[in-house]
Amino acid sequence: MAEVLLFHHALGRTAGVTAFAHRLRVAGHVVHTPDLFDGRTFDRIDEGVAHAEAVGMDTVIDRGVAAANQLPDELGYAGFSLGVPPAQKLAQTRPGAKGALLFYACVPTEFFGPWPTGVPVQIHGKDRDPIFTGEGGLEAARQITESADDAELFLYPGDQHYFADSTLPTFDPDATELLVERALGLLARV
Repeated sequence: MAEVLLFHHALGRTAGVTAFAHRLRVAGHVVHTPDLFDGRTFDRIDEGVAHAEAVGMDTVIDRGVAAANQLPDELGYAGFSLGVPPAQKLAQTRPGAKGALLFYACVPTEFFGPWPTGVPVQIHGKDRDPIFTGEGGLEAARQITESADDAELFLYPGDQHYFADSTLPTFDPDATELLVERALGLLARV
């Protein structure tokens, strides 16, 4: 059993994010889903991103770090898109990190340093997602997988960004099943 801190995407802590967390819980893991947006949710990605920019991405990341500081050191970190920066920062810099699951995004290593030895990471995204592939996430993911000792990059066919959120029209049930299977595989060994 792993204990995981899961950060939501730019739409906020939606029913789709909590449903995903529930799937991990059903598999026996403890999953925390802090709200980085103080209860706000959005219908469109651009609205959520605008809110995060207004609050400040550093503040969003700091809220993630504050949530982690309320929990034990030995955690796995996971994030969906906008939730990847706090998850990745914690996985790369917080002592006791057990692993990381980065969904739809990845941050270049120059932001948080080289990937730490002994901390497994999986990065999941669609191969034609214009946000993941067009905004540097795929390049950053390849950088990590080429330099880290235990890193996997999983690309799924398609162009949807939020493909594992069961409440959105971009939901891809087949890709999500494979993503969940792979993520549970990582959690089973940390």
